[in-house]
Amino acid sequence: MSKFLMKPVALMVDVDGVVVRHPHPLGWSAHIEQELGVPRAALQTVFFQRHWDDIIHGRAPLRDRLTDALGEIAPRVSCDRMINYWFEGDAHLDQGLLAQLAAVRASGVPLHLATVQEHERAAYLWNTLRLRNHFDDMHYAAQLGASKPSPDFYLAVEQRTGLPPEAIAFIDDNQRNVEAAQARGWTAALWTPGATLRDLIPELSSP
Repeated sequence: MSKFLMKPVALMVDVDGVVVRHPHPLGWSAHIEQELGVPRAALQTVFFQRHWDDIIHGRAPLRDRLTDALGEIAPRVSCDRMINYWFEGDAHLDQGLLAQLAAVRASGVPLHLATVQEHERAAYLWNTLRLRNHFDDMHYAAQLGASKPSPDFYLAVEQRTGLPPEAIAFIDDNQRNVEAAQARGWTAALWTPGATLRDLIPELSSP
């Protein structure tokens, strides 16, 4: 349980596994070979293992690297088709959590997304899924040049918002990310399906 001595000034929220939570344990790519003709294992090896670090840190554009990978593993599948399949398949919003978050926001606590994304999916989440209607700002890896659980990610968020560590609360579904945030001085809690913000960070509902 949180040991906050003050009500947080802002709540940072992770996206994948928290706000967006796919019902299949293998996620959006579970049936990609049957439905799209892209070998799932090859996609992991040729695209994600080879290129994702550069993409997610803003050092390479998604479309360039994805086009190269598809040319090697699924030449009949266009980059546009692949991205549409990916983004639309990975768009399961947790409406229960969004309702909890709306109550926190209504109490005067701004909501921010703090997430590991590249530029295109960040824009999709913000604009197409309209998370901009639920959150006040988004901070993501390709924009910041750092990803969780690197301390540089959390520091960059602090610098971008102008908030001190002790003013920030944070939920994430990855224990390493939670511990890294706590090491920075944030109040951070591990999010699990069915959890409540009141239990994890009771100060959010305090006067």
